[in-house]
Amino acid sequence: MTFLTLDSLTVRRGACPVVDQASLTIAEGECVGLIGPNGAGKTSLLRGALGLLPIEGQSSLADLPPRHRAAQAAWLPQKREIAWPMSVERVVALGRLPYLARGATLSAQDQSAVDAALHRMGLDGFRQRIATQLSGGEQARVLIARTLAQDTPLLLADEPIAGLDPAAQIATLDVFRSLAGEGRAVLTSLHDLSLAARYCTRLIVMHQGRVVADGPRDDILTKEMLADVFDLRAEVLDTAEGPIVQPLGVLHASTAPQTGAHG
Repeated sequence: MTFLTLDSLTVRRGACPVVDQASLTIAEGECVGLIGPNGAGKTSLLRGALGLLPIEGQSSLADLPPRHRAAQAAWLPQKREIAWPMSVERVVALGRLPYLARGATLSAQDQSAVDAALHRMGLDGFRQRIATQLSGGEQARVLIARTLAQDTPLLLADEPIAGLDPAAQIATLDVFRSLAGEGRAVLTSLHDLSLAARYCTRLIVMHQGRVVADGPRDDILTKEMLADVFDLRAEVLDTAEGPIVQPLGVLHASTAPQTGAHG
């Protein structure tokens, strides 16, 4: 089953396309890594796919009414903060809002989804803690749990492991991989290429607003791609746990960071 289809998706900033004619599908059982340098258009593609930005072309999610969309796809944005001094459990329970009638309380099924999300993110002992009093990394885990509590077929996550310590990064990607193993799907942007290669069944590469490569990690993660897209001299080392990208240097030291697109 296909959970997301993009057909010639274009997102513009003014007249400039920051996502240019992107086409892809995400199907059940996939954990897909969206990679590319800063400014490649990853964030804009994710937001456009959800209908959070004006688009040209088509997105199967953007075409849905908001409530139906929220039941099909959960969204974890890159910029994350908890504004109100609520308990961790209450923050995670916000993930059940798409399923609740106005003024309704959590059903047993809703509470079960909240409990499962807390457990998956290792937050069982944090239920009654005030979320705004937690560290930045702990708050990030709470917001990931809120997304998991939404219990949707598809999860879209924008740099979900940014700001997490290494153990929490691995634990989070273990959860994403397990979601795919359960028949759901994940599309996540990642900057750690080694973790992307280890945990993702497929990699999509963006460069200057375009999808320039899409396929299995062993076909995508090459020294040539790293040079062409990331301007990076690197070795790709095979290990029992999957490829590891070892950066060795920048090919063009005068290359300025790109600013034409988000992500």
